[in-house]
Amino acid sequence: MDASCTRAPRRGARVTVLVCAAVCAAGCSGPAPPAKDATARPAAVPLAADDLQTRYQKVIRAVLPSVVQIRASRDLGSGVVYDGRGHIVTNAHVVGSERTFTVTTANSETPLTARLVYSYPAQDLAVVKLDRVPAGLRAAALGDSDEVEAGQIVLAMGSPLGLSSSVTQGIVSATGRTVSESGPGGGTGATIANMVQTSAAINPGNSGGALVNLDGQVVGIPTLAAADPGLGGGAAPGIGFAIPASMVKTVAGQIVANGKVVDSGRAALGITARTVVDAGYRPAGVAVVSVGGGGAADRAGLRPGDVITGLGDTPVTTSTALAEALAAQRPGRRTTVTFLRDGRKRTVEVTLGEQ
Repeated sequence: MDASCTRAPRRGARVTVLVCAAVCAAGCSGPAPPAKDATARPAAVPLAADDLQTRYQKVIRAVLPSVVQIRASRDLGSGVVYDGRGHIVTNAHVVGSERTFTVTTANSETPLTARLVYSYPAQDLAVVKLDRVPAGLRAAALGDSDEVEAGQIVLAMGSPLGLSSSVTQGIVSATGRTVSESGPGGGTGATIANMVQTSAAINPGNSGGALVNLDGQVVGIPTLAAADPGLGGGAAPGIGFAIPASMVKTVAGQIVANGKVVDSGRAALGITARTVVDAGYRPAGVAVVSVGGGGAADRAGLRPGDVITGLGDTPVTTSTALAEALAAQRPGRRTTVTFLRDGRKRTVEVTLGEQ
């Protein structure tokens, strides 16, 4: 017991030693503990629960007015006010194929109308614009994704299950995750890099809302929860993902300025493809179905029927694996593609294009 007390971190050691001393005083032999030194420095006082609660409430009061509810004809989600001109950023899977929406702000029950500016399903982001900008509309402050670290406290704000202006809390569980969404009904099918993983609850309706740090900055747009095959594909508790604020600023900024995304930053081969399986029905590669003229694959000499098995040093067995490998690259970068043609393994150099 003495050894375990010695190995504990400094603050934990102080507490543990007091416990050990109490145990010994109750029934151990040995000298009595020394008298308390009245001149000793007092232990550091931890952040009081009231102080943390006050900070939560301050952040909620500051940011929640910038989080709105977005309703399409069939779907409902959330959005974040991007600027004072009525632009609102949300997920592409929230807007779907629709062009007009009803928006409800946190400060009013009066619904507002909005129209789609542009949807970019490849990054699952979209921007809509209010037809009339209400007085007092407040844009959110977007933070620096590079400053986000595991362990930081975050709040998720949105309209889960239609419950507007709801707030949950958790921590940043990890950063730099590459996540592939499901297809229709659960996302756009996009593969998104550098996502923020969080333990804050993300439920249907939270999509497009705000993941906020305790400085009142939006560090991500909550987008999806992990699915657990063991739960029949249901959401895995405590594992959610948010698109990082840096990507939100890049995509939304281009949409607001140009009406579309002009520089995606996403690498592409310029092919359509499908997963193929081996004799044991295991994924074995990605078959090229068609090659876009003048694209990266076309310039490298790839053709329909080739089966891609690797990109650079990354093995490729499925279309999702290929998408994730490309998500880690940048347009214009040179790499290699390993593939099978007529049963023979080949490797070519390719300069990646842009999606």
